[in-house]
Amino acid sequence: MSGKSSQAAFARLFDEVGTVDSVGVEERVAKYTTRSIKKAAKVQGLKLAASMIDLTTLEGKDTPGKVASLCQKALHPHDGLDVPQVAAVCVYPSMVRHARKALGHDTGVRIASVATAFPSGQAPLKTRLAEVKAAVADGADEIDMVINRGAFLAGEFAEVQDEIAAVVTACGDATLKVILEVSELETYDNIRAASFLAMRVIRENDFIKTSTGKTSLNATLGNNQVMIEAIRDYYLDTGIAIAMKPAGGIRTAKQALQFLIAVKETLGDAWLTNARYRFGASSLLNDVLRQLEKEKTGAYQAPYYFTEATESY
Repeated sequence: MSGKSSQAAFARLFDEVGTVDSVGVEERVAKYTTRSIKKAAKVQGLKLAASMIDLTTLEGKDTPGKVASLCQKALHPHDGLDVPQVAAVCVYPSMVRHARKALGHDTGVRIASVATAFPSGQAPLKTRLAEVKAAVADGADEIDMVINRGAFLAGEFAEVQDEIAAVVTACGDATLKVILEVSELETYDNIRAASFLAMRVIRENDFIKTSTGKTSLNATLGNNQVMIEAIRDYYLDTGIAIAMKPAGGIRTAKQALQFLIAVKETLGDAWLTNARYRFGASSLLNDVLRQLEKEKTGAYQAPYYFTEATESY
């Protein structure tokens, strides 16, 4: 598509879905960071955040043993604390069968797998779809896909949606999470537009997701706000509830609570469940556990206390 044609395509899409008041978004999310949650409400929020975590390992050095240990941590985050299981473990497709062996079929912890040539998405569609089908066949309950950012930025919106729709079909009964990779979309207007493109072709309670966690800018309160407002507006228009997953860069319990405040005030209590909201994280759980231990005992444990107690890698 030529430069002028691309600009015209974006203008039409922005006219359909609306644009973002960037200053308003930044002012609103700044207020979330000033809220104080204490005592019983804080404990409740921390446990809710724990239940929403997709405990993630996406490294080239992942092994079956490392994945098995991660699964045990997902099932039993920490002895001595009344903390729920996490929502899911998220692994590469080659590790799905090992996660399934470790978790079994009736634990409640789901297996999520990144696919579609994660994180770049730079592979032929046939290859990307085959990867999705293989992950599902090996036992994945959820698939995290990346959109074709090049096609989006070129204004080839039908191509973007056709590819997402093909992945929906390849998923079968598995839940789909569509990763926008917000750092590469460059503007809040583009993030909102991409959110709508995805929501129009996915199913109720499928997810839109901020990031792969493999770029310099990942989930922020700002891009999370843009996306949950898009979900709200889409729900008000269609009655279809889409779920949300911020991923990458959320490392502390304090951050997680701020994100949950945003969800409650923008989408309401119906989204305060791991069926509709998740955190993609590898280190967040330990800080949540540390804060829960502090609330229980009045003293902070060193961060490695939880790593050594719950991980064997």
